[in-house]
This record gives sequence, C-alpha cells and structure tokens, in this order.
Amino acid sequence: MSKPPVILLLSGSLRTGSSNESVLRTARAVAPPRTRTVLYDGLAALPHFNPDDDTHPLPAPVAELRALISEATAVLICAPEYAGTLPGSFKNLLDWTVGGTEICDKPVAWINAAAPGRGQGAEATLRTVLGYTGADIVEAACVRIPVDRGTVGGDGAITDERVREQLRTVLVLLEARGPEDPVQNS
Repeated sequence: MSKPPVILLLSGSLRTGSSNESVLRTARAVAPPRTRTVLYDGLAALPHFNPDDDTHPLPAPVAELRALISEATAVLICAPEYAGTLPGSFKNLLDWTVGGTEICDKPVAWINAAAPGRGQGAEATLRTVLGYTGADIVEAACVRIPVDRGTVGGDGAITDERVREQLRTVLVLLEARGPEDPVQNS
C-alpha cells in the first residue's frame, strides 16, 4: 500500500488569527481523507539566516524545517505582502531553504489571500526565491482567494463553501503533481 500524501502548510504571517493562517486551517479541514497536512508553526523560532550557520549541525529550528520539507509530498504557502514584498520573517524562512536540497523538485504552490489588486509583490518574490531553490511551482495551484474576515469561524477556518472548494482543488492539484510511492507488496 502506498504512503498517504503529506502537504506541508507554511504561513508567512506571525500575526495570531491572520487571514493566511485561516486559509491554511481551512486547507487542513478540507483535505482529501487520505491526505495528511502539517501546519508549520516554527516561523518565529527560526534564527536570522547567516550562511556561516548553514552547515552541519544546522540550528535545531532549521533542521526541523528542512526535515518537514523533506518528508512532505508537496508544500502550500500562504503569505501576506508587506511593503511590496514578503514579510522579512518569511523571506528568512525561504533563505534557509536555498542552501538545502529538500525543496528541490518538490511541488509547491501559494495562495494569495489579499484583497483584489494586492499581493503581487509577495507573489513575485515567492516565484524568484522558489526558482533559486529548484522548487516545482504548480502554476494551476497558485491562486488568489481573498478572505472575507466575516466568513472565518471560531475555529479559525473559513466557512464559505466556495472558498473551501477552491482549497480542495488546490490540494488535489498539488497531490497530483507529487511523486508516487511504489506500492509495497506484502
């Protein structure tokens, strides 16, 4: 039997209850039954990137991040735009992935949860940095899903069924691009 797909969910926001986190909490809630999602919560613990520290042994938070990426079938990002680009803390996370090979050829997509007409700077930065990492950007799964804060329930997930269906589709597209595990015979 093949291993279930694992999708790593990366929020680019440190703000509690952010729209980006709501998108990813909703993705967890609507994931196909066989899919395991992992919501990364170590963004604030990552040290500032320093190439001198990108050696063995890696700082523990960086080693944990890279292990999660390595174990994932695919990665889904939802990051805000700040001052025309990604927030520094999330760019720092991405900088830690450049020196490793864990994300190379891994299917990656992002959700832009910003209001219409916003977020293009964050998307452009994601595309550039992910290009340096060798990530496999799944264009069809990179979508804009503006979040209406009025549709976020008490559990932090979005209740709008149209949004939930869009997120299901994104997850299915990421899974379809992921590597197939060989079926193991008993």
